[in-house]
Amino acid sequence: MGFPGTWMTESESLVYRVVPKCACSTIGQIMYYSDHGEFFDGDIHDAEGGIHKWAIPESQPLIEGNVAGHKSRTFTCVRNPYTRILSSFFDKICGIQRNGKRYRGNLVPLLMQKYGIEVDGEFDQVKSFRRFLLFSRDTIKWRKPMDPDIHWSAMSGHISTFILNGGQYDNIFHTEVFNDGMQSVLKGIETPHKIDLDEIPRFNESEGHGPKRAHPVEDFFDDLSMHLVREMYKRDFDLFKYDFDNPANKMPVGDVDLDEVHAKLGD
Repeated sequence: MGFPGTWMTESESLVYRVVPKCACSTIGQIMYYSDHGEFFDGDIHDAEGGIHKWAIPESQPLIEGNVAGHKSRTFTCVRNPYTRILSSFFDKICGIQRNGKRYRGNLVPLLMQKYGIEVDGEFDQVKSFRRFLLFSRDTIKWRKPMDPDIHWSAMSGHISTFILNGGQYDNIFHTEVFNDGMQSVLKGIETPHKIDLDEIPRFNESEGHGPKRAHPVEDFFDDLSMHLVREMYKRDFDLFKYDFDNPANKMPVGDVDLDEVHAKLGD
């Protein structure tokens, strides 16, 4: 199976397991800059050179050799499951993508037909989002009407594939304290170009794809919604130390225990 979703700098200073909707555009650009002294011109997800990716066949043996020997600082980044699923909804379901089309072609028409979701005009964001949660739960629990998408499948699932195939993390940090977390990754390693995190812009490539969120996070989650979120992401809340009981609290409530993550996701 290898190491899907894994990126590595060409200098092999850093190895990163991408978790969608968790600052991956900014992290990828930081990795690119650390090698080249400039940012990739465009969305880093489109880069086919200047950074190693598992999706690039020529990169695979290099990534595999590095990870097998644990030669580099290896890390990933996580996010509050409430804000992550909301971001997925506004970006992927409500938004127009980089190619000028809806995400995954017929996905939105399917959701409109089967789940009554609306995404155009002055639609009821809370009502449509809660229906999207039902759809997300159906994809994760029963793989119907389709397999779960990488943008709303559990973070623990993404992170576990790396461990199960022989990888080991040195650092897992929270998006909500990004600079501190990224600094802890960079601390003590040599990169061809020095990174000043205070000078790094945020590369939110999904920003502007969809409508602006009209309500605070907690307004989107009633008791039923929270039950669905628990069904999908209980392991994410537990392992990555987020507050399930209070959707208004996006901040982590503790540090990630790497030993616990490796033990529980490595089975």
